[in-house]
Amino acid sequence: MRTILITGPGGSGRTTLAAATALAAAREGTRTLVLSADRTDILGAALGAATGSTPTRIAPHLTAWRPDAAAGFRDDLSAFQERAANVLDLLGASRLDAEEVTPLPGAEELTLLRALRDAALAEAHDLLVVDLPPAPQALALLALPEELRRYLRRLLPPERQAARALRPILGRLAGVPMPSEWLYETAARWDMELAAVEAVLADRGTVVRLVAEPGPAGADTVRDVTLGLALRGLRPDVLIANRVLPERAADGWPAGPVAQQRKVLDAWQEAYDVRTVAHLGHDPRGTDDLAALHVPAVNDTTSTVEWPVVDRLADDGVLVWRLPLPGAIREDLDLIRRGDELVVAAGQFRRILPLPSVLRRCTVDGAALREGELRIRFAPDPQLWPQTR
Repeated sequence: MRTILITGPGGSGRTTLAAATALAAAREGTRTLVLSADRTDILGAALGAATGSTPTRIAPHLTAWRPDAAAGFRDDLSAFQERAANVLDLLGASRLDAEEVTPLPGAEELTLLRALRDAALAEAHDLLVVDLPPAPQALALLALPEELRRYLRRLLPPERQAARALRPILGRLAGVPMPSEWLYETAARWDMELAAVEAVLADRGTVVRLVAEPGPAGADTVRDVTLGLALRGLRPDVLIANRVLPERAADGWPAGPVAQQRKVLDAWQEAYDVRTVAHLGHDPRGTDDLAALHVPAVNDTTSTVEWPVVDRLADDGVLVWRLPLPGAIREDLDLIRRGDELVVAAGQFRRILPLPSVLRRCTVDGAALREGELRIRFAPDPQLWPQTR
C-alpha cells in the first residue's frame, strides 16, 4: 500500500489538494482512503460531502475518514482507569466520568496516528492519503512515535521485565513499591502500537508531499520544513505550488503578485520537483472543482533518504557518517555525543539519533557541513576496536 502524507503552511490549501489527490486516484480505480485530523469538516467541504468519525463513501473507490479525537481519548482514559483501579482506590482518587472528559492537547495527533496505523494494517485500501496538520505541527507529529518510544524505554526498560519474580523482594528491600505487572504490560502494548505507526511512517512506500503558495511566506516555510524533514531522514517527493496565477496580464491578474510568484517558482525549481496547480479564481468545492485541479499522480518515488557510513579508515583513519541536511546553517548546528546516541540540533529542530553499531566503538573526531550535507568523522576507540595481529 502507498501512503501520501500531505502538509504545508496553514492556509496553503493542503486539505483541498489532499482531497483532489485522493479523488484523482479513485477515478483511476485505486481503492483510496483520505484521512484528516481537522476538528472542523474542511475535508468534507472540499469533497462536497460531510465526513466524520466513521469512514464515509464519497465516490466509487473513495472513502473519507475524520477520526473523533474526543471519543478515542475517552475510551483510552476509561480503559486506563479500569487497569489502574487498585492504585486509584489506594490513593483515594475519584473516577472521571466519560461525560466530563475533554481531549487534552495532542489528542488529535495521537488519534490521527492511530487511524493511520489501523488503516495500514487493515489492508482494505491501495492508497492512503493523509491530510496532516500545518507544517510545524506535522513535523512534531512525525517525530512523536520515535520520541514516545524512547521515553518508554528510558522509564520502563523492557529488560527489567525479566526480573518479575524479584520485584516483590526488591520492593521490600528498597522500601518502596515496585511497578506492578499491568504497568509493564501497558508499556509493552504502547511500544508495540507506536512501533507499528513508526513502521508505516518509515516505509519506503510512504512519501511526504509539500503544498505551498509561491510567495515569501511560503518560501520560508518550505525551507524550514525541508530541514525538519531532512533531520528525520525524509525529503518531499514533490512540492506542489498551489494557486499559481497565469502569467499573461490579459487574464486580469495583477502584475505584481504574478511576478512575485514567478520569482519564487524559479528558486523552487532549482531545488525541488515542482508541480504547479492553477488558481481557479474561487475556492474549490465539490468533486467537479477538485477534478479541475491537476494534482500530480501517485508515483514510485520514496521520501526515505539514506544516511551512509563511509569507510575511510585506510586513507584517513576515520569513518564518516553523512547526513544530508539541505538548508542547514553552520552556526545553527550543534552536536552532542551521549553514550550510544548522538544529539543533533539544526536551527529549531532537534533529534536524538541512535548511532549505527560500527560507530558505537568510535569517538567523534570532528564534523563539517559541506554542500548541504553534515559529515561527522568517527575515529576507532583503541580500547573497543578489534585489533589485528
